[in-house]
Amino acid sequence: MFRQRALKIVLVLFGLLFLAGLIPLVLSLLARNHADAGTPMLMSLYAALGVFLLVAVRNPSAHRSLIAYAAWANIAHGTVMLIQRFQFLGDRDLQFGSLAAIAIGAILLALVPKKQPVAEKSPATAVAV
Repeated sequence: MFRQRALKIVLVLFGLLFLAGLIPLVLSLLARNHADAGTPMLMSLYAALGVFLLVAVRNPSAHRSLIAYAAWANIAHGTVMLIQRFQFLGDRDLQFGSLAAIAIGAILLALVPKKQPVAEKSPATAVAV
């Protein structure tokens, strides 16, 4: 019970956090100041993921694969950012962002709902009459 409640809280927090990326995305698109074209694209992906994480709050076990995807995508993104941090030693923002992404992924991964056992159909119910 505690695990499911913690998962729902985490889904709301991370969903809102990812959705909050829409604000800088819209502002950057309106300003037409695109120093980095990749950032608005990545923010749009995270905003869409935020919406679906919020949808998953109602029934997390039905959205198990989405939660696992969000976890592994954040771990992968954070790992790439961490590697880039060592390639571009002057950019400290990459270090904090990468650690945050890895932490978000680890938290989601730790709380992914357990896989539900598949109920086997009995031979009597499998035959359509």
